Order: sequence, then structure tokens, then C-alpha cells
Amino acid sequence: MKQGVWLGFLGLCFAALLGGCGGNMREQEKCLPYRENTFFSNDTCNRPLPQNTVARAYVRDYFAEQAGGAPRSYYGALNEGNGPPPADVPFPVTREVLAVGRDRFNTFCAPCHGIAGYGDGMIVQRGFPPPPSFHSDRLRQVPPGYIYNVITNGFGIMYSYAYRVPPEERWAIAAYIKTLQLSQNASRADVPADQQQNVQGGR
Repeated sequence: MKQGVWLGFLGLCFAALLGGCGGNMREQEKCLPYRENTFFSNDTCNRPLPQNTVARAYVRDYFAEQAGGAPRSYYGALNEGNGPPPADVPFPVTREVLAVGRDRFNTFCAPCHGIAGYGDGMIVQRGFPPPPSFHSDRLRQVPPGYIYNVITNGFGIMYSYAYRVPPEERWAIAAYIKTLQLSQNASRADVPADQQQNVQGGR
């Protein structure tokens, strides 16, 4: 008798579960993209995006915001996939451009390459294979376009940053790296004459 009661109870539970997975689950009221919905004040399911939302694979014009908006006419040489990049930065390198390059370098490059570019970043200190120093004779001789190409396509175990860093910011990083190289290998003679008095020591 008890066994029959338990079986009946289990049967009811099973029937209730099946009922819960029926049409009500599939056909319940829901808000689908581009559908009308009177619940919201604008009568549509589409909701305004929160401020600073960045869609997947969307290139935000951070460069234009931070570097004063370099004219787009300079970007004709930035076509990705249409041959090698130019050897030099295809727009004027200003303090603002270098500030963007430093910010992006510290964000994306410094964890491996180190803040000063010697290949001793925090990830390397924790066991990751070290990248070459930017201050080696070989890398001091490469043009900015070479650095831009490596950022775009990756090199060795370094993966591509094409989907993480917009083209203009890659050029800004390349310009900043060349500036970083100069800062670590400059002599006193490289300082403009009107600034010599501000240099303490040095070669």
C-alpha cells in the first residue's frame, strides 16, 4: 500500500514538472529586440545603452578623444591588410599623441615589456618568457612601422592586438616606444641647446 502511495506521489510530481516545461515557458511574455513593448516609456524593447558602453569588435575613437582628433586625412595609410604599413608614423607626432601612446603602452605592453621597455614586466617576473628589450641595438634601429606591424599581427608568442587597440593608437604606441628608446639611450648632445642648462649630469 505504501509503495503504491509513493509511486502515485512521484507520478504527480513528474506530471507537475512536465507541465512547467510546456507552452507557458516557451510562450511567456518577454521583451525581444526591436519589438514593441508598452512597459517602457518609449514603447520599445530596445533600451538606451549605458554611458561608455563599447560593443564587441567596435573601435572606439579613443585617439580622437585624447589626442585632439588627428585629421582623418592622415589615416589613408592605415588600411589594414593592404600591404605593409609605412615606415614612419603617418600623422604628426605631438605631445598629445605621445601621451596616448604612453597610456596605451602602460595598459597593453608594460605587463610584459616593462614600464621602461627592458622586457622585465610583472608577468615576466612571475615566470612568463621575457620579450626582447626595446633597447637592444636591433630594435633601436627598426622604424615605427615595424613596431606597428608587430602590434597588429603579433610576433612569436605575442598575439595580435588588432582587435584590442585601434590603428591610430597602435601608431601612438609605436611613436612612444621610439621616444622611450631615445630617452634611455640619449646623450647630453641630443638635448636642445636652450635646454642644456636643465640637464643634471649625463653624458
